[in-house]
Amino acid sequence: MAETPQRLDFLPWEYDPASDEGEAQRARQRELATHGATFGEGVMIASNAAVFCDSLVIGDRSYVAALAYLTGDLRIGADCTVNPFAVVRGEVAMGDGVRIGAHTSILGFNHRMETDSPVFTQGTWAKGITIGDDVWIGSGVTILDGVAIGDHVVIGAGAVVTKDVPDWAVAAGNPARIIRDRRGAAPGESDDDLRTALRAFGDTARAQAPAVLTRCLEDGGFVDRPSASAETDATAVRPWCDAVEIADLFLGGPPPGFEAGELLGRLTALQDPETGLFDPADSGTDPGYHVLSVGYAIRLLGGAIPHPIAAVQSLSGDAAAAALGQRGWSDGAWGDGAAVDHLATACALTVADHGDRLADGGFGPYFGMLGWLTAHADPGTGMWGRVDSGALRLQAVNGFYRLTRGAYAQFGVPLPHPEATIDTVLAHAADPMLETPDGYTACNILDVIHPLWLAAKQTGHRRAEGEAWARAQLARALKQWRDGQGFAFAPLSDGPDGVAGLQGTEMWSAITWLLADHLGLSAELGYRPRGVHRPEPLIDITAVGR
Repeated sequence: MAETPQRLDFLPWEYDPASDEGEAQRARQRELATHGATFGEGVMIASNAAVFCDSLVIGDRSYVAALAYLTGDLRIGADCTVNPFAVVRGEVAMGDGVRIGAHTSILGFNHRMETDSPVFTQGTWAKGITIGDDVWIGSGVTILDGVAIGDHVVIGAGAVVTKDVPDWAVAAGNPARIIRDRRGAAPGESDDDLRTALRAFGDTARAQAPAVLTRCLEDGGFVDRPSASAETDATAVRPWCDAVEIADLFLGGPPPGFEAGELLGRLTALQDPETGLFDPADSGTDPGYHVLSVGYAIRLLGGAIPHPIAAVQSLSGDAAAAALGQRGWSDGAWGDGAAVDHLATACALTVADHGDRLADGGFGPYFGMLGWLTAHADPGTGMWGRVDSGALRLQAVNGFYRLTRGAYAQFGVPLPHPEATIDTVLAHAADPMLETPDGYTACNILDVIHPLWLAAKQTGHRRAEGEAWARAQLARALKQWRDGQGFAFAPLSDGPDGVAGLQGTEMWSAITWLLADHLGLSAELGYRPRGVHRPEPLIDITAVGR
């Protein structure tokens, strides 16, 4: 016995094209086709649905249920459902397998609202709405014009969607926010599993830190990697600073066998009393990496830099801005960002340790530099360098990390364009190069997670995608620790950078913390960076007067 048309109008999934109702449906669709509609096989349009479209394309096995209201230019894919009382209007294009709950409104147009005439006289305009494949839109949702919804998305009941929603996201609320990624943890893995792995890693690192440090101690001095397995520079300064960072992170004090005072004497002696620089090869416009490594190691040992960094303090804000303008940002953004990091850190350390005795509080050229940087950040990419190829994007993203670590995060300053930053960084994060032995390095992974982590403090934009990337990278990073040796800088490399050492251990330990913190799980590690990679600003300019 055939179902009554009224039942099928409200329960169209029961429709059988071969039933008695099949001919009535074909007649209904022929009538709509005279107005430009096109239908696939097995389509069901409720007899009481209001369908008044300028153009309408509906794919195979899709249906429009009772009292739905459709107008405008609509493209509906295969296996889609428009449930009772739903509204789809304007310019809307959806893929296959889209489920639209009852009482939902998808509004691909908007009213004009200029002030020179009443709204009802001004007409409408449209950006349009796009919806991907395999999307479930709950009941009572409103999706506004201009929104793009990705594939495999779930929109919770009652949500008001005003911004784009990325692939695999679950979004809910008013306005809708991404609350998680549908993929979540890997199959068979939960956050409980990840928490357990993080606790185990923290315990292992603390237990093995003395062995990691002793392995890189030769003739009374620290080297980055044992000379028997890799070429080393016994006169290098950074291994001493990395050793201090590792010991502070996992042991809560100086490296075993050394007193804090002894190490402070060694490190503070590196600073030139006249210039304040830590390396004679450095300059006021680029004080070098030692200003970071030595400056923060001194602080971890409980000390302060002995002298203001006068070579930087002597620069005016205008001079610093002019120096930045002369750099080749288009194709050398990594090095340019590093120079900014060095310069800003010199200012931060001077403020922290000598600001109370200097007329300008020790900020020197910082505000002039910050003004130039903020004015020259690209609103479309969030970067200071070009991103129109993989190699240039690597330069731009890695330079962005260095620049913003020093000039923004270190001073508690918000990023100029956080959402554009996330878009660019996630595009870079998908580069297969980062999976290769040469590309999977501490620098390259740090320079993705820190910008994502930092930008997420200002916006929830594409948060689910960032978390999915962080989750995968965290699971991978935890597997790279080598018992008694720590991390290699480039864990997959067969070359010298593939040998575990102090730089790799210091950097990957900080990376692991950032990845975990981006997922809200960093407390499980039982450590928190306090040095170069500290999450808190060294100077918060909202609390310190200029």
